[in-house]
Amino acid sequence: MLRYRTVPVTPFQQNCSIVWCDETMCAAIVDPGGELPRLLDEVQRLGVRLEQIWVTHAHIDHAGAVGQLARERQLPVIGPHEGDRFWIEGLPQQGAMFGFPPAEPFTPTRWLHDGDTITLGHCTVQVRHCPGHTPGHVVFHSPEAKRAFVGDVLFAGSIGRTDFPGGDYQTLVDSITQRLWPLGDDVVFIPGHGPESSFGQERRSNPFVRGT
Repeated sequence: MLRYRTVPVTPFQQNCSIVWCDETMCAAIVDPGGELPRLLDEVQRLGVRLEQIWVTHAHIDHAGAVGQLARERQLPVIGPHEGDRFWIEGLPQQGAMFGFPPAEPFTPTRWLHDGDTITLGHCTVQVRHCPGHTPGHVVFHSPEAKRAFVGDVLFAGSIGRTDFPGGDYQTLVDSITQRLWPLGDDVVFIPGHGPESSFGQERRSNPFVRGT
């Protein structure tokens, strides 16, 4: 079964998640935006073996420490979709704009597409391409654990911003209703910021996508 521990990092309090297979203790870090010493301390405390980096999208608070972590630990970078290439290339400029530490460039080991799967130990995670917040945004879904790591696509009571380059409001709403809702109302999601919720709860009460 896939397990996880969420650690908010950076001044944006971005929900970075450490995920692992509880049989093999193989682990991945989802969206290491910064504060690597803190994240690596938590990896050590959990007793897991870090093997992969997963990236939902390439905004600085989600991807700012990916390059450094990949280089220092010789880890493969899985994701996002290639639509976010320009965001990856612009990480140094993003960092300067928002006052983040300098971000190292990186090239994903594997670009992801809708319908792809990722293996972590004995766990298989499904990938959904969910553009709208960024063109290359992806979501990681574990059917077995009934959990989804959705980055900045959907929040408890809100949805992602669409006013950044490459964002589009209707595309984002379509991603939520066509790619996330079919995963099931009982799926709990871990957003990029703020508390967890479920797809069913947001279908009922989220003012941006209620009743869709």
